[in-house]
Amino acid sequence: MQPSRRLLPSITSLSALEALDRLGSASAVAEEMALTQSAVSRQLQGLERQLGVTLIQRDRKRLTLTPAGQDYVTRIRSALSQIATASLSLQVAPVGGTLNLAILPTFGMRWLMPRLPEFTRLHPDITINMSTRLRPFSFTSEPFDAAIHFGSPEWPGTEALLLRTEKVLPVCAPDLLPHGAPEDPSALLRLPLLHIQTRPSAWADWFQAMEVKTRAPLPGMMHDQFSTITQAALHGLGVALMPDYLVEQDLATGRLVAAHPEPVEARGAYYLVWPQARSEDESLRLFRHWLASQAQTEDGLPR
Repeated sequence: MQPSRRLLPSITSLSALEALDRLGSASAVAEEMALTQSAVSRQLQGLERQLGVTLIQRDRKRLTLTPAGQDYVTRIRSALSQIATASLSLQVAPVGGTLNLAILPTFGMRWLMPRLPEFTRLHPDITINMSTRLRPFSFTSEPFDAAIHFGSPEWPGTEALLLRTEKVLPVCAPDLLPHGAPEDPSALLRLPLLHIQTRPSAWADWFQAMEVKTRAPLPGMMHDQFSTITQAALHGLGVALMPDYLVEQDLATGRLVAAHPEPVEARGAYYLVWPQARSEDESLRLFRHWLASQAQTEDGLPR
């Protein structure tokens, strides 16, 4: 069923409303959109007439959004972003197509980037645009064709390709373990633990694998990325549970020491995830096919 024309306002009027919410003044909106303030005002008035709803609170010369206007902007902002991204994709790579990919920053830098030159050599006509995302998101609200995600492939309406599992190792600065790694892993409970937001149960899983009983929640500092938690460990702030490939160099130079000798396979794995509706997209299909050739579990991570 085709939506009523009354419910499909112009992009210019919607953009003006979104910019007003973001920038806070009609003059700033006019400057960003290369319009006069009177033209911006006409766009906003026309939008209100078309929808039959008051979206703007006018106080002398100051314009602010009403609660209905703010709610409306929240709902349309992602759609405007998707339209802009699709338009840019047409301009940047009109022949071979584009692939908008969400990546995890550390895995993307250490695993994907060293391999990507091969894909660009094989498919020079495909442009890959990448943005970092640390947590799962909705493909309907973010303009991505696929995402590299850690955990389990539980997003509704998606398909997934397993890239690789992960092994973790507790590490810390040498000063925290002057007598070396303890034989009893429960001894680590007496040291400050460093946690990462994307793996909140990582330490509990590790102690369970070691058959050590714990009480939840485990205390300790929280970090949002591996880069920051690595620095915290290097500066002696606690013990970090790290993917073994990320700390290999620091262990070799003695900047960090292992608080337990053997890595343990983590719960969850790295996946490429994509919406089922985009499965037949040619750029995505070629990227999936190539990435599957890189996802051999016996192949070590690049250093």
